[in-house]
Amino acid sequence: MSGAEEFRVEFGEPRERRIPMPRASVEDGGRPLPDPVGRGEDVSVPLVLPHDVLKSLLGAWALAACSAAETDAVEHHLGDCGGCADEARRLREAVGLLHQPETLDLDPALRTRVLDACLDRRPPRIPVPEWAAPYDAETARLDALLQDFGDAEWHAPVRLRWFEDDAQTTRRTTVAGVIAHLLAVDGVIATALGLDDPLGHAPGASGPSPRTEAYWRSTSLPPTRAVHAPWREQTHALVRTVSFTGSSAGGFTVPYGGFELPLHDAMLDRAFGCWVHAEDIADAVDYPYRPPSPRHLNKMIDLAVRLLPGALAARRRSGRSTPPRTIRHLAPAGHPGRTLRLEIEGPAGGNWLIPLDSPSATPSTDWEVAHVALDSVEFCHLAAGHLLPEEAAAGQLGDKEAIRDVLYATASLSRM
Repeated sequence: MSGAEEFRVEFGEPRERRIPMPRASVEDGGRPLPDPVGRGEDVSVPLVLPHDVLKSLLGAWALAACSAAETDAVEHHLGDCGGCADEARRLREAVGLLHQPETLDLDPALRTRVLDACLDRRPPRIPVPEWAAPYDAETARLDALLQDFGDAEWHAPVRLRWFEDDAQTTRRTTVAGVIAHLLAVDGVIATALGLDDPLGHAPGASGPSPRTEAYWRSTSLPPTRAVHAPWREQTHALVRTVSFTGSSAGGFTVPYGGFELPLHDAMLDRAFGCWVHAEDIADAVDYPYRPPSPRHLNKMIDLAVRLLPGALAARRRSGRSTPPRTIRHLAPAGHPGRTLRLEIEGPAGGNWLIPLDSPSATPSTDWEVAHVALDSVEFCHLAAGHLLPEEAAAGQLGDKEAIRDVLYATASLSRM
């Protein structure tokens, strides 16, 4: 260091500044402000780009990834070029598929699709019989609905409805009470198969209603969410047991108190009851609930139709049926007699001929006296006692008294 430099450091003479001082704002200097884009360009004028460049920007434009100037240039070009406009439309539609809105609720058919895919890879050694599949599906759907219920939902009020003596009957309970009802009634099949009876404390109870009342009376407190696990375990045990029986259970019957049903029909009946009461629960908590698949719903409708001749005979024995006006005597067993054509509309529908004179009479189109058309879900709601017979028929043609008897007989199939 030279002597002069030592003098400056020692006596404090300032050195040359190497970091510039802050500049004064242009607004404080009185000078005109610069152009907004810095080059004096007019921002309202779109970019002028070649066709190839504009075409390459269509994908980014469809994804809304272009700058404002590029977006203006592309959209201005689309008004003049038909080929690019068609390509832009296709790209926008493809982007719409990528961002399709979806509900948080799982598709009810998802479980079936996953199981079908798994079974295609490795078929089960002991498959679920086709006649037990509706019960398996409906109990699984109801179980999925119950999974996220809190205490408030389990104690939500539910009104059960069914028909007795040509009048609608109701009973108030809760969501937990409905599951207890399903547990008690499914126990009819469980005991017939040799499984544990959920009413082990009341073995004398028989029939759906007495069993339910006995189960409700067995506890000092109303049912709670604790009933979910026993009901779920019982449904799994039933499906597993009937899967082992397979086709060998064809002649096996299940007592329902005043009547019996073959095991195949009893499982269908319980699938129907599970769906109906799942709708009751869904209505109580204000949750949408879809009908069963058309394949399963058709089986439930067919069971109800097969039970109708017996229900009509019961109405005649009780004096509630109107005698025919045109035929003095009912057709004997094995002979053709008066017939009603029941047309069920929808994917689960079909046509059925119902003998009106006797369960053993032969239905015949030559003796057809009436024709009734109903929606598939509407018919099931009528059979469940949730719909008044006067409000059920979508279309009627022919003998009004015969139609009335069939509608009321359908409603009489319901029970708690």
